[in-house]
Amino acid sequence: MTSRRHFLIQAPAGVLGAAAGGQAAEPAPAEAPPPGAPPAFGTALPVGPEVSATTFAEAGKLMRVTLSDAEREMAASSWRSTMPAMMERRAGPNTLAIPDSVAPASRWQPAHIRAGARPAGSEHDRFVRSKAGAAPLPASEADIAFAPVTQLSRWIEHKQLSAERLTRIYLARIQRLDPKVRAVITLTAEHALAQAKAADREIAAGHYRGPLHGIPFGVKDLLDTAGIATTWGAEPFKDRVPVQDSAVVRHLYAAGAVLLAKLSLGALALNDIWFGGQTMNPWLLEEGASGSSAGPGAAMAAGLVAFAIGSETGGSIVSPSMRCGVTGLRPTYGRVPRTGAMTLCWSLDKLGPMTRTVEDAMLVLQAISAPDPGDVASVPAKLDFSAAAPVKGVKLGYIAKWLDEPPAIDVDRKALATLQSLGLQVVPVTLPDWPYAALNTILFAEGAAAFEELTLSHRINQLKVQLPDAWPNIFRQSRFLSAVDFVQADRLRRMVAQEMARLFAEVDVLLVPSLREEMLTISNHTGHPSLTLRTGFAEVSEARSDWAPDPARPLPKFNPPRRVPHGVTLIGRLFEEGRLAEVGMALERAAGVAAQRPAGFD
Repeated sequence: MTSRRHFLIQAPAGVLGAAAGGQAAEPAPAEAPPPGAPPAFGTALPVGPEVSATTFAEAGKLMRVTLSDAEREMAASSWRSTMPAMMERRAGPNTLAIPDSVAPASRWQPAHIRAGARPAGSEHDRFVRSKAGAAPLPASEADIAFAPVTQLSRWIEHKQLSAERLTRIYLARIQRLDPKVRAVITLTAEHALAQAKAADREIAAGHYRGPLHGIPFGVKDLLDTAGIATTWGAEPFKDRVPVQDSAVVRHLYAAGAVLLAKLSLGALALNDIWFGGQTMNPWLLEEGASGSSAGPGAAMAAGLVAFAIGSETGGSIVSPSMRCGVTGLRPTYGRVPRTGAMTLCWSLDKLGPMTRTVEDAMLVLQAISAPDPGDVASVPAKLDFSAAAPVKGVKLGYIAKWLDEPPAIDVDRKALATLQSLGLQVVPVTLPDWPYAALNTILFAEGAAAFEELTLSHRINQLKVQLPDAWPNIFRQSRFLSAVDFVQADRLRRMVAQEMARLFAEVDVLLVPSLREEMLTISNHTGHPSLTLRTGFAEVSEARSDWAPDPARPLPKFNPPRRVPHGVTLIGRLFEEGRLAEVGMALERAAGVAAQRPAGFD
């Protein structure tokens, strides 16, 4: 688009006024308004390409807006004098690049939406681990690698296992097994061994930092690590090396944890294909691990790290946790700081642990929960959790219709029955039948804004996947979303949050099928915490995919069907991850399937 200043300097005379003999005329000086006249819309010099009534007729098809002939003519004749200033930020004359670190002025604060006078979050800070067991150190390195952090930490604390030995076990497993799954983008072997040796020296000197001290971990490769490549899984950023650590990585270093690997994510946090290929599910190598926290999901299932950090905007912790049979905790929006993490959506992005057990997830959450000045959404929040807390009498909500139809299966229904048998008070609840998918206007608009330069410069064409349901096409399409519809989606978001506040005034925890689309959309937009954990197994006769069905790319079929893990999801009250985890631990113990491992990864 031609800028206003450029227009004033170089516009042909035919635009500004007639010229005799075909000679260009000097632009006529603007006539000054009378004293005291206010500014008016539609009085700017016309800027930009000519538009016509036909332009508006075609655009109306995209926006589903119908205008009369006269209305289209008026809109077309005045467009160039009324609307170009809305694009001046990126089209000039006064362009402005906005850093990703700048969040929108309108800040989403889910804790401000309450039912009655109930405050959001726990009233007390309390963290009670499970009692130390006397389990001997296994002879098998595979048994050590698959042990939960709750047990690994006890062995390290009591000097039965060194951080260096544990790190070397995982490094050897990555070298041998990662080619099967492609979960690792960058291996930080030297860095990890140096941290592990330092941890051993500290522990030997009596300076034990806590349950993550000396524990090797991996992070989704959208968390900055100083001097170590952080690629966002995308071709344009393959060589990106940040100079500072993200807040979460800093917190984990402070806890004494050992960074072992930067783990894969679908490019720019969508699905499970990155510039190095597709990350596969260790339980079923013919299918992807699901995304976008594909690397954390696959690495945990394959026993390549002790714990991992994933992220979620619309389902990216829940889905790979389900697919790979691991535990995924998506914290309340605002609990875990996102400073130094790739921005996809300022009002939706969340970082959280992916682990082997529920208690492991809480140990990690305790370490990474803290406000940070670099994240305007981060807030101080208490964490009240006891591994020994009774769950009898806890009110467990469920939506009956959702458990009676796909994607729910018998494993989901059995989880509800199991919790009822443990003494929870099961309460049927309902949500209005609203157009929840309209909330994704916010996701698409924020994502397109975060990657505006990449999209408009066409560098997004470098991404491996260029399908209709991949980010490149969606970001382009999002340029045509209506600002009015965005505001209406934001208002719907408040209505939905009020409904969730009403629901959680009736129950403590909500049980849902993990991949129920409405709840993935609802809870991500309202900011409620979720816990996904394996509770059983299912059989599949066809590989599963995050991508829209494509007849040109048929998925593998299996006869006989293959056995895969299946999990349920619990949704908690805002900032009440402790109660959520207490219910999750009770279900995990009763289900008794958390320790089973995929074949071929010993």
